[in-house]
Amino acid sequence: MAGHSKFKNIQFRKGAQDKKRSKLFSKLSRDITLAAKQGLPDPTANARLRLAINNARAESMPRDNIERAIKKALGADTDNYEDIRYEGFGPGGIGVIVEVLTDNRNRAASSIRTAFNKAGGNLGETGSVAFMFDRLGQITYPPTAGSDDEVMEAAIEAGAEDVESDEDGHVIYTAFEDLGLVIEALEASLGPAKSTGVIWKAKTLTPVETEIATSLFKLIDVLDDDDDVQNVWTNVDLTEEQVAALAG
Repeated sequence: MAGHSKFKNIQFRKGAQDKKRSKLFSKLSRDITLAAKQGLPDPTANARLRLAINNARAESMPRDNIERAIKKALGADTDNYEDIRYEGFGPGGIGVIVEVLTDNRNRAASSIRTAFNKAGGNLGETGSVAFMFDRLGQITYPPTAGSDDEVMEAAIEAGAEDVESDEDGHVIYTAFEDLGLVIEALEASLGPAKSTGVIWKAKTLTPVETEIATSLFKLIDVLDDDDDVQNVWTNVDLTEEQVAALAG
């Protein structure tokens, strides 16, 4: 275990701002529907559906929305949806991974390529960026779940790989294939998680000048507004001052 690191991987996810909440619910619903379609409409027997529902609840998605998304899986309109991963380089050569859930591969590819090109980046081949990241399970808990030491001990006993704790809470990382087992073990000791999911965590982060960071965020905003895009991950390293400037 790497210990109580105060540094968190920069990640960009849907719905970071309240104005995007409607789009966030739409994407979460689609993920729930596809998970139920590909497996069983019962979260106790479908790990992916269970994760999708947990993530929806973490964003305060209404129960009725979740139930409608599951019921929608019984229809035939989700047959053509597929998960696609795009990889490329943004401004400053920053690695970018884009996860897409779409019913039109050509539309998604065209939109993402255009976004990269306009930002001064370029879309790469599969594997051109992913090797710079680790595919991990991520489980988050609020600060009230326990002290740093208590959460660390629970994570070690559950078989997790790493823990990062700060004033915002606890982030627990697991091997991709161990996520389900670690979630169950942690629920027994810490209670239900705030959120769970599978992430791309950069092995090494790359610092950039503020001008480059601004261009990168514009690219992320464009991708973030695309209905097909689920998640965007980068290996950029930003200072607290840069984060504050960009947020402002």
